[in-house]
Amino acid sequence: MRVIRGWKSSVAMATVSASVLLGLQAAPAAAETPGMLISETPQADGWRPMPNGSVITYWMTGSDGTPQRASGALFIPNGTPPSGGWPVITFDHGTTGLGRGCGGESDPSTAPNSHWHAEEDDIMQRLIARGFAVAAPDYLGLGLFDTGPHPYLELKTEATATIDLLRAARSAHPELSRTWVAMGPSQGGHAALGTGHLQSSYAADLDYRGTIAIDPASDVEKALPIAGPVIPTIPGTAETLGFLSTIFAGVRAARPDIDFNQYLSPVGRTLLDEIDTMCKPEIEARVAGMGIGELLSKPLSDSRVRTAYESYLTVPTSGYDAPILLLLNVTDTTVPSPLHGALAAEFAANGVDFTTVTGTGTHTQLNPQMWSAIDAFLARVK
Repeated sequence: MRVIRGWKSSVAMATVSASVLLGLQAAPAAAETPGMLISETPQADGWRPMPNGSVITYWMTGSDGTPQRASGALFIPNGTPPSGGWPVITFDHGTTGLGRGCGGESDPSTAPNSHWHAEEDDIMQRLIARGFAVAAPDYLGLGLFDTGPHPYLELKTEATATIDLLRAARSAHPELSRTWVAMGPSQGGHAALGTGHLQSSYAADLDYRGTIAIDPASDVEKALPIAGPVIPTIPGTAETLGFLSTIFAGVRAARPDIDFNQYLSPVGRTLLDEIDTMCKPEIEARVAGMGIGELLSKPLSDSRVRTAYESYLTVPTSGYDAPILLLLNVTDTTVPSPLHGALAAEFAANGVDFTTVTGTGTHTQLNPQMWSAIDAFLARVK
């Protein structure tokens, strides 16, 4: 998965404004309901390259179903909202790591001078210029709160972080419409698809119009059963091993009932203990030169662990009640393009209402044809 945020540091976390910190302490016990607003802290111009930015803290549904504190960012266009209110796009970011502050939406100082951060900001700027408010979650564990390691690629909490942020934002801003779309690149595409699937039961009172997924992570669970201690170390695979290690850490945190440690070697347990507070670049540096076989004590084909990670990771391929726009680069090597093809084929086989636009760029790169498809898709929302 691609680098979107830079190195996490205690210095960066210390830059969170005092007003935000006061807001974190002000949460009444009665508000511990998913979707309830904890605080909103308006930000000065220049905080991000979008208008009317604010930090939202709120309650969301965690991995075990209990309310957890989370954070995100909200941006609202300038001017007078349309008669029905500003339509909203929830924007889910790509892979950033496991630790507090790695999300970077509510505290961009954790992602200084990042090319990928600028790329996602550019997408959000374009959406706001088209008349949409944008709500961007940090995800569970990646924002302002120490709730343990982020359950990376856990479809359920990606979706609840997104929907519960939308609810909190709407409670603070009645000028936001009921009408909304979910969008995201890479891990964010995985999250947007999970959001589009969950919303019919979790947010049926809102007017959901569809999902835009850019090179989404998908079908990873199909490759995991071959992972085991016999796999040799392959040079130059730090990004892949960092990706897999992050999944393992997420599953271990979200599913204590399966005792994922029993599948790990002593080296693997030590590694996961160390990386669960790190951001993506630190994780990749830590695993450089290691191999997947070093981390595991037994294969991940065991039926019990396989059932757990399949329910944790798998993108549903049926049951959507709104259209999906898949933007896929056939030359993608970060999420290998055959995985994109498999997802599209499964959608087609199950009669999902989806459209695919392809490109030949790098991971999550948008070409003019893709932007035209985004514009046409969003034109049906307003």
